[in-house]
This record gives sequence, C-alpha cells and structure tokens, in this order.
Amino acid sequence: MPAWGELIGSMAALLTTISFIPQAWHTWRTRDVSGISLLMYSAFTLGVALWLVYGWLLGAWPIIIANAVTLSLALGILGMKLRFGRAPGSARG
Repeated sequence: MPAWGELIGSMAALLTTISFIPQAWHTWRTRDVSGISLLMYSAFTLGVALWLVYGWLLGAWPIIIANAVTLSLALGILGMKLRFGRAPGSARG
C-alpha cells in the first residue's frame, strides 16, 4: 500500500478512536448511562473485538492499535452501563 494509504488509515483510526474519549469521560464523570443502549454497546464492543482479531491476523498495526484502544474505551463504557445503569430496586438498566 502506498504511504498515503497508510497515512489515511492511520488518521481514520486515530479519529474514530479518540471520538470515544469524550463519551467515556462524560459517563465516568456524571454516572449517567440512561442514553446508552446496552444491546448496542454490547454488539459494538463485540464488533470492535472482532476488528482487533482481524487486524491481528492481517498484521495491520493501525487496525490493531486503534481497535485495542477503542475496545478498552468501549469495555469501560459498557462496564459503567452495567454498574451505574441499575436504579436501586430495579431489575432493568
């Protein structure tokens, strides 16, 4: 792949990865997970994990690094949804 292709892939990976930082920070700071869908974030997190495996199989470092970081952030948000999403005495989150 040409160098500009690697640059575009790296920039795309960087931008899509850092886009999760504000959500993770906001969720941690406010403990408000009411607007986060458990089903969507579960599916998204699994998808990111599969992208990470795919990148690993290809040996594509921009895919590996971006998805490793994104997976960490997504797991953090998903964990906060599970932890903070249940009201006392409530069976649903």
